[in-house]
Amino acid sequence: MRTLFFIISLSLISFSCKKDNNFQNSATSLPTITTIGATSITSTTALTGGNVGNDGGGTVTARGVCWANSPNPTITGSHTIDGNGIGTFTSNITGLTPTANYYIRAYATNSIGTAYGNEVIITTPVSDVYVAGIEYSGLYTVAMVWKNGVATSLTNGLTDAFASTVLVSGSDVYVVGEENNGTNKVAKVWKNGIATSLTDGLHNASAESIFISGTDIYIVGYESNGIKDVAKIWKNGVPNSLTNGLDDAGARSVYVSGNDVYVAGIAYNTGLKYPTIWKNGVATALSPFGYYGDANSVYVSGTDVYVAGAQIASSGTNKIIELWKNGIPTALSNGSHPGWGQSVYVSGTDIYVEVETIRE
Repeated sequence: MRTLFFIISLSLISFSCKKDNNFQNSATSLPTITTIGATSITSTTALTGGNVGNDGGGTVTARGVCWANSPNPTITGSHTIDGNGIGTFTSNITGLTPTANYYIRAYATNSIGTAYGNEVIITTPVSDVYVAGIEYSGLYTVAMVWKNGVATSLTNGLTDAFASTVLVSGSDVYVVGEENNGTNKVAKVWKNGIATSLTDGLHNASAESIFISGTDIYIVGYESNGIKDVAKIWKNGVPNSLTNGLDDAGARSVYVSGNDVYVAGIAYNTGLKYPTIWKNGVATALSPFGYYGDANSVYVSGTDVYVAGAQIASSGTNKIIELWKNGIPTALSNGSHPGWGQSVYVSGTDIYVEVETIRE
């Protein structure tokens, strides 16, 4: 009789524990959640999060934030997944567009469904704007970079220096240009304000343009051999000559597309300066006329190669602003005033060319 009572007691205990476990995992209502206000808002990112105050009697299996350009975003759209359970969590939102409104809500999901917190609205700021150039110190030119209008000096102003191009890659800011060592111009690259010399300073040199492809850094410009300027390209600091040094030449722009490296610049031949493009080191003259010309910028969009510059149609006339697409020129001016294309950029079907003209 005592043995039977003991077995029944164990069964009751086991049944009681199992019933309590089922109760704990079965939600009776949606979770309660609040959205944390967004901070650290940039043109493409924001930091926010939420607080799950109550799990609704069950387990919160997913939580995070969702966002959209219209009110009441849900997890069917853009959202993060930031763990599970109750309590406070943070969420990093990425992939936003500058100068846009975003509606953000925290969410929490249990077996009943998904609950949403209060809505937070943010506006992403304009993207950071960087400009490279010079500022006169009263005695010499100082290489400068401006971020959103705030200037930073790259050189000390004790000798002439010049910043040609700025490129931002992730959190790193690269500027290329030149700095005089008291005798010659030295080709330079500044990474986050720290200078590295590309040349030894025995002859004049300058860096004109930079492009980053993966982990590789491409810089182009020129270096004198003591008699003529040689068009140069540096890959990760290692120089390579694009011309043989028998005539003057210079590289002014670089663009990398896949495995192909495009360089735009100028190359003299028998006293004439030809706008030239190099593809993987092989040169092609763009001017069909045999007179003066420039190739200042190259941009690759798909299979199309665009070059901005100028050329003179005949002796004694003004430079005509030109845009070459796959080697075929289109005149952007009539030659009534001298001018040239300084930069080219392609976005979808739109082509933008920065030009400079001289009007007397």
